[in-house]
Amino acid sequence: MAGDRVIAIDGPAGSGKSTVAQAVARKLGVAYLDTGAMYRSVTHVALQRGVDVTDGDALAGLARELEIEVGDRVLVDGDDVSEAIRTPAVNVAVSTVAAHPEVRTELVRRQKAWAATHQGGVMEGRDIGTVVCPDARLKVFLTAGEDERARRRNDEADVEQRDRLDSTRAVSPLKTADDAVVIDTTELTVDEVVTRILERL
Repeated sequence: MAGDRVIAIDGPAGSGKSTVAQAVARKLGVAYLDTGAMYRSVTHVALQRGVDVTDGDALAGLARELEIEVGDRVLVDGDDVSEAIRTPAVNVAVSTVAAHPEVRTELVRRQKAWAATHQGGVMEGRDIGTVVCPDARLKVFLTAGEDERARRRNDEADVEQRDRLDSTRAVSPLKTADDAVVIDTTELTVDEVVTRILERL
């Protein structure tokens, strides 16, 4: 199973997941996947096409239709959307889109396929250790104080809203895996967090 060669890094918005996960992947020389970019890609296209972000069936159809490639850049149907998926509009809507079970089913399928294709790697998101790769080699849950996370994101309201939506959704809510290593990044540098993770391998 590829999952047992995955390092799963989960956590809420502003906890440092992306920066830390990329750094760990570089240190280990393995592939890295930002699963959130997949949900953002679907959200971006939905907003572009005027698809109702509360319509789970329509969004699931969109998710199945799109060709999404997440690497150094994020491509959707061949178009570079790396910056477009980070806009305030996408920030506001992505948790609503990600809450739809039909959307999650499709994107989790793709994430599992990615792990198999790359024979493991570093995957970051909100449900990697609990749903996508419950057999991960190492599960890490990053957190930080709410004020610090809001400072990093430069948007306190966004952090609070996404925390609430991600933690209370019915399917694959944001939560700490029972066997995850929990690291509070509030007072730590990226290098310090990375070192703590690597020490667990």
